[in-house]
Amino acid sequence: MTKKIQPQPLTGTDLVRKVKELGTLSKEEKARSCGYYTLTKNGIERVNMMKFLNALIDAEGIELDSTSEGQGRGGRSANYRISVQSNGNLLIGSAYTKKMGLKAGDEFLITLGRKHIHLKQVTEDDEDQDFPIDEAS
Repeated sequence: MTKKIQPQPLTGTDLVRKVKELGTLSKEEKARSCGYYTLTKNGIERVNMMKFLNALIDAEGIELDSTSEGQGRGGRSANYRISVQSNGNLLIGSAYTKKMGLKAGDEFLITLGRKHIHLKQVTEDDEDQDFPIDEAS
């Protein structure tokens, strides 16, 4: 009988990447595939769901403890990085808009670069100007 070696569990960005790759598998199957299981004396695998979920929460940067100073109820901290959502939208969270003092209805001019997007806040001085419209979209 060959003794099965237990792998080192994935953490951080490697864990997040692997979970996304595994797609529609169950939570237990994802945890097992990411190395979050132990082998009993009889060679049976026991999935460590709590360790897996905690590692995933840590990897995503979600702060569950209310010990964060100056951040109200806790939650995520701003990391100045966003991802395109499944519907194609980019969402800039309230942490950034609050930090900039933005209010509902504030407007921005969008200019596209090769690998970047510039947002320029439209001020009262800018409102009389005509802005070019990008016909490529």
